[in-house]
Amino acid sequence: MKRLEGKCAVVTGAASGIGRASAILFAEEGAKVVAVDRAVEVEDTVASIRSAGGRAMALVRDASSEAAVAEIMDTAVRELGGLDVCFANAGVSGGMVSLFDTTAEQWTQILGVNLIGTFLAVQRAARIMVAKGNGSIVCTASVAALRSGAGGIPYSASKAGVISLVQTVANQLYGTGVRINAICPGLIETGMTQPIFDQARSRGTEHKIGQLNPLRRAGAPIEIARMALFLASDEASYVNGQAFAVDGGLSSSHPVVRKT
Repeated sequence: MKRLEGKCAVVTGAASGIGRASAILFAEEGAKVVAVDRAVEVEDTVASIRSAGGRAMALVRDASSEAAVAEIMDTAVRELGGLDVCFANAGVSGGMVSLFDTTAEQWTQILGVNLIGTFLAVQRAARIMVAKGNGSIVCTASVAALRSGAGGIPYSASKAGVISLVQTVANQLYGTGVRINAICPGLIETGMTQPIFDQARSRGTEHKIGQLNPLRRAGAPIEIARMALFLASDEASYVNGQAFAVDGGLSSSHPVVRKT
């Protein structure tokens, strides 16, 4: 039996990268999927799912809008029959801006999407799941939430907030049967990180990408999607309130320059 057979899932940030890979994988594993993104390319994700025989619908919406999030979750219930899985994955990076160049406006934008948007998805999904007595919520955090060096200041703080949100909500949902966990991706080649990869390739230093982690490589979106699938599925039925680094081992040590 497929791991998400008969379940309904919402995936935000599903137009590309981790969200797209997860939406497609969830559908392959039997879920009916509501794929959400503010980019119209989310329609391509759904087209891929449908062409493979899966069931999905696309919503072009802003996942940081309270009204939009309410509509997204209600649409899943109304159109697909329920809500069993919510993958709150949408996020923005904001770039590597220095302390003295970072503005309050940048903080507002990044926290609005990465933390407040995640909170809105968690709150609305949990309300639906608690009423039926079960469900799994997965949030995308980052290794930047664990220590310095993997993102800008507002981005790192927003993702640390996601981990705290997950831990706090897990206990707020005490006794409800609803689980919530976070994934902390390392360096993954997505639209958000594409400039890093493009610059390395243009300099001829592509072989150095990911050199600080023990696997000596970057990750692929599907590798994060597989962790999301595990956490979404009943295989993770006793996993709750945790943040999992999927980073090739980067966060297992203080990074050093490797001698080769």
